[in-house]
Amino acid sequence: MSYSKIFEPGKIANLELRNRIVMPAMGCSLAENSGEPGARMIKYYADRAKGGAGLIITEITRIDDDTGVGTPNQLAVTKPFVVGQLSRLVEAVHAYDTKLFVQLHHPGNQTPSRLIGGQQPVSASDVTCNVIGEKPRALTTEEVEGLVKKFVTGAVIAQKAGVDGVEIHGAHGYLVSQFLSPHTNKRTDKYGGSFEGRMRFATEIIMGIKAYCGPKFPVGIRINGSDYLDDGITEEDAIAQAKYFEKLGVCYINVSCGTYDSGATIIEPNYFAEGWKKNLAANIRKEVSIPVIAVCNVKHPAVAEQLLEEGFADFIGIARGHLADPEWGNKAKDGKDVLIRKCLGCMECFRILNDGLPLGCTLNPVLGREFEWGDDKLVKNGAGRTVAVIGGGPAGFEAALTLAKRGFKVVLFEAKERIGGTVALAAIPPCKGMLSEFIDTMEAQLKEAGVEIRTGCAATVDDVKAVGAEAVFMAAGGKPVVPAIPGIERAVTAEDVLAGKAEVKGETAVVIGGGVTGLETAETLSKDHRVTVVEMLDKVGGNLYPSIVMHLAQEIMKAGGAIAKGRQLIAVEADGVIVKDTKSGEESKIPADSVVLAMGVRSNRPDIDEFCAAYGDKLIMVGDTARPGQIYDALHSAHDRAFVYAT
Repeated sequence: MSYSKIFEPGKIANLELRNRIVMPAMGCSLAENSGEPGARMIKYYADRAKGGAGLIITEITRIDDDTGVGTPNQLAVTKPFVVGQLSRLVEAVHAYDTKLFVQLHHPGNQTPSRLIGGQQPVSASDVTCNVIGEKPRALTTEEVEGLVKKFVTGAVIAQKAGVDGVEIHGAHGYLVSQFLSPHTNKRTDKYGGSFEGRMRFATEIIMGIKAYCGPKFPVGIRINGSDYLDDGITEEDAIAQAKYFEKLGVCYINVSCGTYDSGATIIEPNYFAEGWKKNLAANIRKEVSIPVIAVCNVKHPAVAEQLLEEGFADFIGIARGHLADPEWGNKAKDGKDVLIRKCLGCMECFRILNDGLPLGCTLNPVLGREFEWGDDKLVKNGAGRTVAVIGGGPAGFEAALTLAKRGFKVVLFEAKERIGGTVALAAIPPCKGMLSEFIDTMEAQLKEAGVEIRTGCAATVDDVKAVGAEAVFMAAGGKPVVPAIPGIERAVTAEDVLAGKAEVKGETAVVIGGGVTGLETAETLSKDHRVTVVEMLDKVGGNLYPSIVMHLAQEIMKAGGAIAKGRQLIAVEADGVIVKDTKSGEESKIPADSVVLAMGVRSNRPDIDEFCAAYGDKLIMVGDTARPGQIYDALHSAHDRAFVYAT
């Protein structure tokens, strides 16, 4: 498919951009401890420039080392010594004809005290962010004036490094946004009160940058099209702010929305539709003459093209799409949409980041590790030697693809009639359709890499020997855990329910297990049954991102269901289950017409003794076969084992 609007040249201020694709700012925590961009961060951004982005805006970039820390290993423009390494980043991005802006950021009350040496967070006023849960202190007038200077200093440092412009982060409930929003700005000095007072902090930053960097140095701003808070910035407020900023001379408006307190509206989980907030950008674009960048949860190039065609924005922000696939732009330009690994909206990237680790992605095992594990680091010594892969789930797919890139001849055996493995079942619950598209991508990528796929074949040792395999990667997945307790034969597994192999009868059902499979199965069943989820731990969702856990729990309870935590399954009876309180030891009965097991999986290792005897240390187990986990774990383990095999 041709996307003429996406790949039409664009202009921001005096800058010519090769297309309309913007990679907006996303925290990545890949900087060095000094705040400089090192080899890892440079490679991360260079790969996205190479992949087709017309403009890249760096992650939230610190302007204040005392109270303004947003993440560990955050990019910083607080000291002149960062200029050298920052200029290396600029050079790496410019090599691909991509422009680079640095986003200037201060988190305000949306940073925990542990990131700022135990200090009390600061804000426009002493309004607590409920997510952080720490009461901030209001900045004095003199402190606000000092922070204005720090924003300006950050811009000067960035300019000296050769960046093409800066973006002020005035959205998402961070410090500048805290001054702009009546929800957080209760001040009575010159930085509060009226509309002009609330705008003064941002105004002084913009005017200061222009004074020190020159009137032609591009300065953009990211704002909220709405806070989605009762007393926050409204759509009308956002329009007024955008018009005001245009008069100040900003070169573009980057429209986003939400704060930590309005939750999932900032970073949308999988239950948000593509383009759901497009009107926020469109409202502003109608009222200003400078370019508008829209971030609209875009996953598909066709959606980006449509938004541009219909005039919702001048540029489209592809954020997590660039995390899942750095080649998003190039693949779209070549009409190879099916090859794009499209963001699932699973929020794994932000769960990992919130744990204080560098960025990671469920579908992209190289994200955040480009410098060490990128395709350009592959040892291409396969020389046509044959390797067999058993299992066409995510681990088998990634192992086969990585080996093929290294020059091995790969034969993939899959017992079912189509590859996909557990991904096919995971795609069945509501809002999980992107996983079906991932299976299409798996097939297309394997085909393009020249992998031979044999479906409907449960491979034996003789099968793999017949193709001349020198090694076997076993990715046979896992089998559902079925505990040996009284009455267990009355229960069915979640896998069989989702696959249509088992029927859930009656009006009520109990799902045993509150992990991702249990919650999603319960949500699926809630359309026709009243479901109780039983979980042995004190929380449900496992490592799922909190906003997704909350959504699943709400959907289950809205349908009349319930969640029972701290309960261990003891027995299955004809009319329900016996559970034991994990703290008190007290037993009780939960009535149910059907019982569904979602208690995890154990490794599946078919004919393992025969394979061990035939291949020894050339038998390599990956994914659930090695260690049960999520899709993230399967792809990462398979990629890494295939990456280092026979090197």
